[in-house]
Amino acid sequence: MTTIAVTGASGFCGSHVAATAAARGADVLCVGRRPGPVGRHVPWDAAREAPDLSGADLVVHCAAAVGDPVPGSRAEATMRAVNVDGTARLMEAAAGRPVVWVSSASVYAPGPGRARIAEDHPVRGHLNAYGRTKAAGEALALAAGAVVLRPRAVYGAGDPHLVPRLLSRVRRGLLLLPGPSVPLSLTAVENLADACLMAAGWPPGAYNIADPAAYDRDEAIRTVLRAHGVRARVGHLPLPAARAAASAAQALARLRPHTEPALTHYAVDQLAHSVVLDVSKAQAQGWSASRALLDYATATATGRTPGMATAAGGGAASAAASP
Repeated sequence: MTTIAVTGASGFCGSHVAATAAARGADVLCVGRRPGPVGRHVPWDAAREAPDLSGADLVVHCAAAVGDPVPGSRAEATMRAVNVDGTARLMEAAAGRPVVWVSSASVYAPGPGRARIAEDHPVRGHLNAYGRTKAAGEALALAAGAVVLRPRAVYGAGDPHLVPRLLSRVRRGLLLLPGPSVPLSLTAVENLADACLMAAGWPPGAYNIADPAAYDRDEAIRTVLRAHGVRARVGHLPLPAARAAASAAQALARLRPHTEPALTHYAVDQLAHSVVLDVSKAQAQGWSASRALLDYATATATGRTPGMATAAGGGAASAAASP
């Protein structure tokens, strides 16, 4: 029986990877601060120590610090300790074992020109600490011979970031988004989990992972809102106004460094510009995406998927969650 160590197995992506691995007959080690949904718990604080990977045949590294923190904040320092220093400790502890390292499409350079992104798209110019630290962490993993997966905007059952943040931005039946609708890639967590478990045998390098086709941004958001029983109209905030609002929100957040800004330049960039991932490199290895947003919406609408809040809050949406 193959033994798979899944770091961050108590988190959103890691828990799905661990549960899928166990369902397929693997022995699972859930490596992290808290136990995962299956298997044996191996305690690990990624910000402080090296993990014990004894007995593992494969390591899937999902542990990460996520968010959009204020520059110079303690949260930003924690992000570097986990995403960069934690990676260095993990790769050393792996000691030659195959590693699948879950990165993010946030490593790609921001701005226009992302209508079809292949893995050779520039990795630079990041707008927040998450993009910078994921890029630095994956560089260490790539240098050590890992397979690096780059999903975008992972969603699914138990998602604590993307959909809850989106729903929380509905105000009085209106959800404001920056600029007109654009095509965007999204990644169902089931598609990511499949890739994580297939990728151990792939040649080392980076691979984009996303749903079968890109989505129209506004229609995708309407689909999610309907699935959660939220009646709201999607409105468009002119891009200059959205950028000005992001600047103001980030300036205000510097006065409260323990909170994240309500809107950031990173969020505006992720929502206002087309970001479509070319997944042909992963497909060439035999992987294909089997889930799409409609599957999630149907399951949520009929069964009210656990872990999803339907809160209402203010302002333009900052739903560009990680990875």
